[in-house]
Amino acid sequence: MTPPPPRPTAKAHQLVACESCGQLSRLPKNTKESLTCPTCGERVESRIDRMVSRTWALVLTGMMLYIPANLFPIMTLDMMGNAQADTILSGVIQLFQSGMWAIGLLVFCASIVVPLMKLIGLAYLLISVQRAKPNRKRDRTRLYRAIESIGRWSMLDVFLLSILVAVVNLGQIATISPEIGAVFFAAVVIVTMFAANTFDPRVLWDSAETATHHG
Repeated sequence: MTPPPPRPTAKAHQLVACESCGQLSRLPKNTKESLTCPTCGERVESRIDRMVSRTWALVLTGMMLYIPANLFPIMTLDMMGNAQADTILSGVIQLFQSGMWAIGLLVFCASIVVPLMKLIGLAYLLISVQRAKPNRKRDRTRLYRAIESIGRWSMLDVFLLSILVAVVNLGQIATISPEIGAVFFAAVVIVTMFAANTFDPRVLWDSAETATHHG
């Protein structure tokens, strides 16, 4: 059974949508001429310039930051003079041992699994664009939408830590202080959010000849 012919894209009809307001405009015949949205006045681009190289730089940066974010302690609990530093994983283990399985599983997914899966998913999308794979475009677009939508939930550990630092401050009895791991973890989340916003999902629908020119 022969696969159905590819559907024509907006770019094939010389059309481009404004990323700010969604207004559809026709591309100028001169490719060097810039296009301004007639509705909101924002600059309109058919494809983001050097999108692949920029997104790769952010993804690789996120991967490098992910390692110290999980190796270094994220906070230190000082209870009556006994200081204990915890990484993300050791904190999850303590939640499990305390019987708080739901919270521990939530922190494990949001703080360890989600950032890693986002980085792997973006790397897969970039490789598929560079190799100009013509199949499963709809599935790859759905994957990108999922990566883009769940990015903010990766900040759960940072939110919990900020609340604990503000609430648990009992002078000499108990104090909680953030550690360098929290900085690395926040950097991973921010970098991956920038990477998801930098990636242009429109290239997933380009033809093989067109996709190889983006990077």
